[in-house]
Amino acid sequence: MADIFLIAGLGNPGKEYAATRHNAGFMAADIIAAHFDVGFTPWARAKADYAKAESGGKIIYILKPMAYMNLSGSVVSAFANFYKIPPKNILVIFDDMSLPLGAARMRASGSAGGQNGMKHIIEQLGTQDIARLRIGIGPRPDYFDGRDFVLSRFSAAEKPLLEAALERVQKAAKDFVDAGLDIAMNNANRQ
Repeated sequence: MADIFLIAGLGNPGKEYAATRHNAGFMAADIIAAHFDVGFTPWARAKADYAKAESGGKIIYILKPMAYMNLSGSVVSAFANFYKIPPKNILVIFDDMSLPLGAARMRASGSAGGQNGMKHIIEQLGTQDIARLRIGIGPRPDYFDGRDFVLSRFSAAEKPLLEAALERVQKAAKDFVDAGLDIAMNNANRQ
């Protein structure tokens, strides 16, 4: 039986959130799906869109939970349980305003670091041993509170930095599946 992987990009559903900083995880999922030339379809068992790809004999599910960010764990857990995907084969991608725009950082495990979607995923899966890839969207200017900042849109000047980061994230996700977590982390964190 082929190895099965889950790459979950976190964001908020709805057009009003589509191009916001908080949806960088959804943007990453879109680029990863485009790399594999697959499209998203609704998952009938929970609020989610997913795509299925294959690479080197491995099956890759790309998931966008359509629950709000802080409820992502229920969807990720349901999907992983249904397809029998172990936590070691799950990669979660989300925004991080403590990282500068254009940066991307990958970790093998740990706390949620204040990210409510990741916190819920850890709670639902019952382990902190879940790879995560953070996309820098910061720094937050002093005149913004955190909520308003993550729900703001990228300026025209910021978009090239975001696009470069998303390309690195796509490569890191592919490395995670093809070469393993250690190599993916080394490559992603070297930049």
